[in-house]
Amino acid sequence: MGSLGKVLVVAGAAIALVGVLLLVGERFPGLRIGRLPGDIAIGNDRFRLYLPIGTSILVSILLTVLLWLLGRRG
Repeated sequence: MGSLGKVLVVAGAAIALVGVLLLVGERFPGLRIGRLPGDIAIGNDRFRLYLPIGTSILVSILLTVLLWLLGRRG
């Protein structure tokens, strides 16, 4: 059970770090987190659809690299 606890702590820390980065990113409009090329926004007065495909790909790549580095370490 010890390794499961470590995984949960690391996952929680990673989620907290992403939250902090998103909060800090709002203060710097040049970062454009959540409005990357490839994100799709469709809408009118009554309906709005937002598909963050570009942002999802970037987050996936970053998490893959992070988990790969953590896997090599442990």
